Amino acid sequence: MTSADDTRERGLGAVALLVAGTFFMENLDATVITPAIPQMAASFAVPPVALNTGVSAYMLTLGVFIPASGWIADRFGARKVFASAIALFTIASWLCGHADGLAEFVAMRVLQGIGGALMVPVGRLVVLRVTPKQRLVQAIATLTWPALVAPVLGPPLGGLLAQQANWRWIFYLNLPLGLLALPLALLLVPHAREPRVDPFDWPGFGLCAGALLALLSVADMVSGPRAPWAGVAGAAACGLVLLALAVRHLGRSPHPVLSLSALKVPSFAVTVRGGSLFRMGVSAVPFLLPLMFELGFGYGPLRAGSMLMAVFAGNLLMKLGTTQVLRRFGFRRVLVVNGLLNACAIAACALLTPSMPPALIAMVLFVGGMTRSMQFTAFNTLAFADIEQRAMAAANTLFSTVFQLAMGLGVALGAVAWHAGTLLAPQASPVLAFRGAFLLVAAVSLLGVRDSFSLHPQAGHQVARGA
Repeated sequence: MTSADDTRERGLGAVALLVAGTFFMENLDATVITPAIPQMAASFAVPPVALNTGVSAYMLTLGVFIPASGWIADRFGARKVFASAIALFTIASWLCGHADGLAEFVAMRVLQGIGGALMVPVGRLVVLRVTPKQRLVQAIATLTWPALVAPVLGPPLGGLLAQQANWRWIFYLNLPLGLLALPLALLLVPHAREPRVDPFDWPGFGLCAGALLALLSVADMVSGPRAPWAGVAGAAACGLVLLALAVRHLGRSPHPVLSLSALKVPSFAVTVRGGSLFRMGVSAVPFLLPLMFELGFGYGPLRAGSMLMAVFAGNLLMKLGTTQVLRRFGFRRVLVVNGLLNACAIAACALLTPSMPPALIAMVLFVGGMTRSMQFTAFNTLAFADIEQRAMAAANTLFSTVFQLAMGLGVALGAVAWHAGTLLAPQASPVLAFRGAFLLVAAVSLLGVRDSFSLHPQAGHQVARGA
């Protein structure tokens, strides 16, 4: 390798690490405040349940604004939009930490969500545009770890800060990260914008935003302690109707806000169908585990959150061998075999008991962390393996939107499965309800493996070979 090639390799790695760092900020803020809700509620002089608005406002804003991110990046340039998103997210984090009331806090969370909605898909688009196909596995593996690590680190970190310091430090943590990332974005991200941008699709944006808002509202409502089932049914019906209208519009519009053309690529379609079921499953697990440890095993909040560190350890260890495994076996075989192992690892959580040695519990979670890490990287890489460069922006926006929806609905899946278990056996031990929940989540993850069988044996071969 020449010195010029070596410099380029380091430049590509630096961009991927920068984007991954911003992804970590965005993903962490979705979960880190949950253990601090009682302290925040006391600070705002409101009941703890009222703080759910602050949690859901952030997630809903992400879902609503992601579909517009591709057009905004093309219109104003990826570097300018990415840097502006970092600045907005950082400023909003500071304002969240300074909030004196619930209304002010919710408004700042919405502002933070707008920054995150631009930061995540535009950052991924930057990496996809500057990374050659043969380097795509390494780049996507770098981008994947925040989505795996942040939901695991969020609860124990939030609990630690709330217990040892003050809830406001949860948001102040973003300040040094944002102040470091902003100049690096201006320095490292190439300045590129489309010479001609189509008109913005306002009807499509309205339909997509309405559908995502309704469906993610369902996820928020059912994840609470007392779900308003009439409201859940109404929001779900509204979301599905709007989603059907959105798909109809997007298929007919000459300049849709979300292009569905990437679904004609078989490998991308598999990552949307089967990959969404997988993401729903792995998103439900970090929601269910701390609850089971607290309500079923009698653990304290900090200990329950800390048990998830075993999942984090499995994520990290698997990263060391991901590229070698994909190169050796290819995407199809990995997605099928590892998908089955991932479903088994989720089902194994149903076998955990309060009397089981903590080391054995940690081993089950560790293996689960390894399988979810491998599957995440394989799906996220395969999604763009066969997409042409000119179609990358549209495919990335669609992928980011589906990704956000699947992760949000995963929490709903976990909540519904848990509530169903408590209703079916109201007098039984709390552990029994969680056993049924984990088996249901494992079944959903198992359904996602079915699509992987339809992949061509050589799917993503060029990318896997260059891994």
